[in-house]
Formats: sequence, C-alpha cells, structure tokens
Amino acid sequence: MRVFVAVVPPAPVVEAVEEFLQPRRDALATQGRWRWTRAEHLHLTLAFVPDLDAWREEKLIGAGAEYAARQRPLNLRLRRAGAFPDPGAARVLWAGVEEEHPDTLAGWAAGIRRVLSHAGARLEGTRFTPHVTLARSVGGRHPAGHLLQSLDTLLTPVWTVPELVLVASWLGEGPNGTPRHEVRHRWPLGREGTDG
Repeated sequence: MRVFVAVVPPAPVVEAVEEFLQPRRDALATQGRWRWTRAEHLHLTLAFVPDLDAWREEKLIGAGAEYAARQRPLNLRLRRAGAFPDPGAARVLWAGVEEEHPDTLAGWAAGIRRVLSHAGARLEGTRFTPHVTLARSVGGRHPAGHLLQSLDTLLTPVWTVPELVLVASWLGEGPNGTPRHEVRHRWPLGREGTDG
C-alpha cells in the first residue's frame, strides 16, 4: 500500500488557495503543460512510503499516535511559491510554508520517519523541504519563472495544525487519472504546553 504522513490544511485555507489559483489556472488551460493538484489533495508531506505491507499498518498507527501526542500544535500558513528542481526546468510548482516556530516541521518529518522505519516501512526520499504541491508538469520539465511570478503573491490565513494524517494513495484511480486518496488514520497532536 502506497502511503504518506501529512499535514492537511483546513477548508478555509484550501478555499483561499483555490480562489487564488483559479484565474491563474484558467489563463494556462490551453497550454496543457501542468496538471494542477485537486483541492482535496492539497497537503504537506512529512514522510512517504511507496509500499507499506498491510500487516504493518496497525503497529504504525499505535507508534504514530504516541509520537503525535508528544508534539505541540503548530501555527502555519502558505506563503509564496517555488519550483522543483528549479524554475528554469520545473517538474513541480509548490506553495511555501511559513511556520510559527521554524524547523518544527523538519523535526516532525524526522520524527515520523523514525516511527515509520521502526514499524518496518521502507521510506522514500531523504531531504525535507516543507511545501504544498500546486501542480506537476506534463511531458517533462518546463520553464516556470513566469508562473512563479504570478504564484509568488500567495498568502493564506494562518491555521493551527491539530493532527497528523496517514493517507493511502492509489495512482490513477481518481478523476481524470489522478490519484485516489483515503485517510487511514488521524493522530491528534498533544495539547498546548505538552512537553515535545
């Protein structure tokens, strides 16, 4: 099972992103170079497992709950934009993430990767850059400097992250060949003031 652990923005933030992106997507609709992320798929990935054995999921859920309970909720907002691997030849357009306490997300990513590893999961990726994917290129890399100028004014409301989410993803099973996501478990974060 293909899974990831993520922070999922609440509906008002998703709506703000959609309102911001709509005229930009419409302007680019004829180019066909970018596949925009569906609103319900907007998330910030902390760790990705390309193939989790189903029998490991229960152990992972318990360990994830213990980890999340020790973490404090965090205030975030999406701000500005960027491209991977670079604006001149981009595969991914993304929204940046502004943290109330810098490096907390990096700490969560490292911590949840340890949890996944101890549960026997094989992780993919090593470098963590907090971001929310807005679009992926179609047919190879494309220049994106002009897009980033348009996207760089993105600024959402601040929200408090109340939980980490374990999501299963099935490639090609969603509308128009997009992935289908299923929330497998929600791990509430510890209350404010909890030692983390």
